[in-house]
Amino acid sequence: MTSDPIAEQILAEITSMLVETVGDEFLLAEEVTLDTTFNEDLALESIEFVALAELLQQRYGSAVDLIAFLAEKDMEEILAMTVGDLVSHIAGRPAPAGAGDPSPTVAGAPAPAPAG
Repeated sequence: MTSDPIAEQILAEITSMLVETVGDEFLLAEEVTLDTTFNEDLALESIEFVALAELLQQRYGSAVDLIAFLAEKDMEEILAMTVGDLVSHIAGRPAPAGAGDPSPTVAGAPAPAPAG
């Protein structure tokens, strides 16, 4: 895996979202790593990308827009995209404003302590 705890956390969250999207029986046959490709290894359909995008937005807010991220890529880049590419994209995004989640922010800094 990776020695970066933030990347590990994001990878675990993406894996959970993939299980929710495509079903755990499919993913049990394949360990999801940073090198796992969405097209070749997971054979994600476009509708599953849409479902994944919705789950990402629910978790990370508007700071992570998978559809916009994909729109910046050409077809070959999309077909070759790995889970690690998505982890890097998420890890490089600022935390959504006003996020009260006590878990680390998207960029890896701890969430601010509640005022009071």
